Amino acid sequence: MTSATTPASLQREPELAGQTVVVIGGSAGIGLETARRARAEGADVVLTGRNPDRLEQAALELGAQRSAAFDANDAVSLERFFQDLPAPVDHVMVTAGGPHYGPLLEMDSAQVREAISGHVVLALEVARHAAGKMRPGGTLLLVGGTAGRRVGRGLGIVSAATAALPPFTAALALELAPVRVNLIAAGFVDTPLSASLLGDRLDERRNELRATLPIGRVVGPADVAALAIHIMSNTALTGATYDIDGGQQFVS
Repeated sequence: MTSATTPASLQREPELAGQTVVVIGGSAGIGLETARRARAEGADVVLTGRNPDRLEQAALELGAQRSAAFDANDAVSLERFFQDLPAPVDHVMVTAGGPHYGPLLEMDSAQVREAISGHVVLALEVARHAAGKMRPGGTLLLVGGTAGRRVGRGLGIVSAATAALPPFTAALALELAPVRVNLIAAGFVDTPLSASLLGDRLDERRNELRATLPIGRVVGPADVAALAIHIMSNTALTGATYDIDGGQQFVS
């Protein structure tokens, strides 16, 4: 004997109801899509970004609790943002920054330092300023990549920078507990950043991935956002790296 399923029984509570999600680099791409999904799951969102016009448009679209336009790599501006941020917040996602490609021998010392340590230093500064405002069980969520795991001509310093993030994430998770720290390692994601890096080769890359990836399609910002929301809502996850690349690293 089976009982009829009513529409009410199919409803579920939003996963982030009553929580606040801060997205550093939330005006486009993965950050914006994660903020959009967080709002759909009942969260208030706080957005930051470098482009004031694009940030204003994103904030209006999502009904953001607040927004702030600044360069996250500016230590003074980053500190001021967190000082002014009302507590408490639950989750902080850092999507700002991108990979640095180019032949090693053509990079000067300053470029090498930035390429290797840029993501780590930014994450550490965010952690330092956010820690006192985050609820226990919330998460600091970092975004890195998988492409640099294989050393190859043209990748340059990317492989070294990629290798640094997982152990850094695990170590920071121990120090920041009970706030959780996790890393999303993405392959190619079809975002404005990817378009700017590839230029007129974008369509060629998309077609190549559709033909070779096990999932048969290109990974988009919504795919990464879904993973991000799961990591935020599952309070058993910390110190870990989560790959999302459609199987790209197995067929490249």
